[in-house]
Amino acid sequence: MAADSAILHVDMDAFFASVELRRRPELRGRPMIVAGGERGVVLSATYEARAFGVRSAMPMGRARRMCPAAVVVPPDHAAYRAASVEIMKIFRDFTPLVAPLSVDEAFLDVAGARALFGSPPRIAAAIRRRGAAEQDLTCSVGVAPSMFVAKIASTRCKPDGLAVVPPDQVLAYLHPLPTGALWGVGPRAEAVLTRLGLRTIGDIAGTPVDTLRRALGDAAGAHLHRLAWGIDERQVDPGGTDVTIGAERTFPTDVGDPAVLARELLRLSGRVAAQLRHRGRTARTISVKVRFADFRTITRSRTLRDSTDVSQTIYATSVGLVADLGLLGVHRASGGGPPPGAEDTMVRLLGVRASNLGEAGPRQLLLGERPEGWTELERVADRARARFGAAAVGPASLIGQRGSGGQRGSGGPPGAGGNGAARA
Repeated sequence: MAADSAILHVDMDAFFASVELRRRPELRGRPMIVAGGERGVVLSATYEARAFGVRSAMPMGRARRMCPAAVVVPPDHAAYRAASVEIMKIFRDFTPLVAPLSVDEAFLDVAGARALFGSPPRIAAAIRRRGAAEQDLTCSVGVAPSMFVAKIASTRCKPDGLAVVPPDQVLAYLHPLPTGALWGVGPRAEAVLTRLGLRTIGDIAGTPVDTLRRALGDAAGAHLHRLAWGIDERQVDPGGTDVTIGAERTFPTDVGDPAVLARELLRLSGRVAAQLRHRGRTARTISVKVRFADFRTITRSRTLRDSTDVSQTIYATSVGLVADLGLLGVHRASGGGPPPGAEDTMVRLLGVRASNLGEAGPRQLLLGERPEGWTELERVADRARARFGAAAVGPASLIGQRGSGGQRGSGGPPGAGGNGAARA
């Protein structure tokens, strides 16, 4: 943990919705939802809509029932990417140590910026002023000695807030908070902790680490115990911030046709690969996500021997994973097997995600020897799409096919077909 509070976590407020309000000022003060179609999920919502219980990633049917008066607007991911670029430029005007977590949030280490810009809280206030003045967007900023405390602080001061946690007040700040506030405590871990009678971060800190290890596993138990004592030794790393890159689509109507599912996997794999190349990254682990008509959701993943940024490799892996679920007309049994009745189950949403990321190294053009030999050709296609549009170059099987309706992803270069990650 740093000697003082020089780590900032900046989180834009209702980012997608706020970008939409810049060009729809008449909607300010009204409940508004950004969503990819009536069958999709909520990508963002104004705080007026949140007052009715609407939340990011909520199915639109439920959001409509909660807030029938909400105005629903389609997403414009190019606009969100452009706004993100400008926001990140503001951050980097204060420090080169900027680690984006997504299009609308980032960690900053401003320890070396004091001589130019003053104390970390003054820098945080200046960032908030510039975001509002230059981009007409508000943000919430947590200032703390460590990354995880800064993130907790920004979350708890939303919207449009600034929270400073001095080093000597970290434990006093953390320990009264609920266990779910800890980074890494999801619903399942929270349920386990509750069964142990642990309801606050202070309760976790006061529990023997061996007890936590037995309940949560060695790594998770030890990790949460350290966080509960305010111990987080990670540093802001501008070069190592991508965790996953993915894209998904909610179909306008439920799909059971294997050919349609395979085409969509091809489309999504291309988007993920293009985004990997755009960021100079490769991935070793490929995951698929399948949501059925009854909202039951299954994920499967496979780790490759070699990392890749090639759509052909990502597609082949994702097809294998979906085939293992019995959804492509062929069931290739692998750990866990298909869900009961999978062959007869209609698919509502399909997603492809890449993780276990690393830096892309130099490649040789080795066509016919390894799939990765196609990287340079795909980069040529990326440039063609960027110049002439997304339809300029692509797989023959996707000619005439349109990827409209309820799409969602982690962002991408112009023409790559990716779109911004769903954010609150």
